[in-house]
Amino acid sequence: MNLSQALLTALKDHGAREIFGIPGDFALGFFRQVEESGILPLYTLSHEPGVGFAADASARFNSRLGVAAVTYGAGALNMVNSVASAYAEKVPLVVISGAPGAGERRNGLLLHHQTKTLDSQLAMFREITCDQVVLDDPKRAPADIARVLRSCLTHSLPVYIELPRDLVTAPCAAVGMNPVPGYDRDALDACVRELLDRLRAAQAPMLMVGIEIKRFGIEEKVAKLARLLNLPVVTSFMGRGLLADADALLLGTYLGVAGAPDITHAVESSDALLMLGVILSDTNFGVSEQKIDMRKSILALDGRVTMGYHMYPNMPLEALVDGLLERAQRLRNVALESGGGVAPHVYPHGLQADEESIAPMDIARAVNDLMAESGRMPIASDIGDCLFTALDIENTALVAPGYYATMGYGVPAGLGLQAGDGQRPLILVGDGAFQMTGWELGNCQRYGWDPIVIVFNNCSWEMLRTFQPESGFNNLSDWHFADMAGPLGGQGYRVSTRRELGEALRQAHRTRGKFQLIEAMIPRGVLSDTLVRFVSGVRRLQQAPQQ
Repeated sequence: MNLSQALLTALKDHGAREIFGIPGDFALGFFRQVEESGILPLYTLSHEPGVGFAADASARFNSRLGVAAVTYGAGALNMVNSVASAYAEKVPLVVISGAPGAGERRNGLLLHHQTKTLDSQLAMFREITCDQVVLDDPKRAPADIARVLRSCLTHSLPVYIELPRDLVTAPCAAVGMNPVPGYDRDALDACVRELLDRLRAAQAPMLMVGIEIKRFGIEEKVAKLARLLNLPVVTSFMGRGLLADADALLLGTYLGVAGAPDITHAVESSDALLMLGVILSDTNFGVSEQKIDMRKSILALDGRVTMGYHMYPNMPLEALVDGLLERAQRLRNVALESGGGVAPHVYPHGLQADEESIAPMDIARAVNDLMAESGRMPIASDIGDCLFTALDIENTALVAPGYYATMGYGVPAGLGLQAGDGQRPLILVGDGAFQMTGWELGNCQRYGWDPIVIVFNNCSWEMLRTFQPESGFNNLSDWHFADMAGPLGGQGYRVSTRRELGEALRQAHRTRGKFQLIEAMIPRGVLSDTLVRFVSGVRRLQQAPQQ
């Protein structure tokens, strides 16, 4: 076995099921090994940011390792934004970069793709990964690979592996699997007892779920826990799409002043809000109607549990949920018993097939109508009003950069989703983001991918305009994306009325084997109701006097 084969086998043993990449001279040898070994399938895309986003989405959707392979310098540095997004949103992404060989390092010449020093790239990736290794010693490589992959899974964060090109085929022993880190079971017992005591003493306990329950693959366990404890459930903004297929009292998504008032009131007035895997970010809590009292809340995140002034370190989320399941009993929930509980959110249906222009809410209605007739589809959404519109679509699996908020995620994420799982995705993307990475759709014909893509085309960076409407630089040209679908191997529809939208969506759903692009022309200034409320909440908080 050589070093590349050992690495590929270890990736597969740790849960990876495919590699996304773009070759380059420092990585050509490794890519040959990937192709010839057949250990993992390889999907090449057109631009490194898309590679990172595709691997990220596959990891998110399937709760397993995602893998992105690139060349040194111009390849890896081009993917920094994608990896930063994965780090911010806690995605177990493995970055593999080719690198100069030992002889090249000693020849005294500056090497192409080099920045300040040959190790500058490694230094940069230290900031956006939780563990790193340069595989410059084949004898030490098995232990190093095992350590880094265990770090990736344990922390659900990206890791970085650098492979010098002169060691790609060096002899190497097989890689083992490091054990899952242990924890103090007595501390876990104490934590579970205190947590359950707090819930029992509460009048209106509630559960909020966040992205970590997906990252660690424990959605079913959390749904069971919610049923056993008699807890109503909401998702955080970043956790939208969680528990979509679970049997739990899922009310909807907490959005503060941008969301349903009854859900907002229930969350913010809960006297025991149990938050499992919820990141305390501005996108999750920045538009709260009233500040949530963390002294009455219970936060399980980043391997620790915080309750009031007590903190339990080294407390893995799955171990906590398992401990709660062992001791769970149905709780008395005064809010539910009194009839004051919140009803599940009702999503809009019934698109009017008329000649009125298209608004984002019409897209939500059209998608809801389609899914009611033909079944749910997983969604990959970019940032912007397309993501806020997704919140008005019936709860279904969703991947989106809700916290890091990078543009360009949606299209390559949808490709990564279909490559990693096989399901046909629905991709929601604005015209500005589509200009960045929409061209990755041209790769669908090589792999048989056939996503349905809805482009929200208002010829504008419309979400930015909501915060600074006087700026002319938010205006974009009309690129006629639907006309480009055919040459890229797909089929395009340019629609301007609600009737055309409904017809195009039904036709796109019926057509398989090539991607379907629906270019929905939306007048400038027409926003989803949720985005209007969100922007209003942000402005109100910005204008509020500082305490």
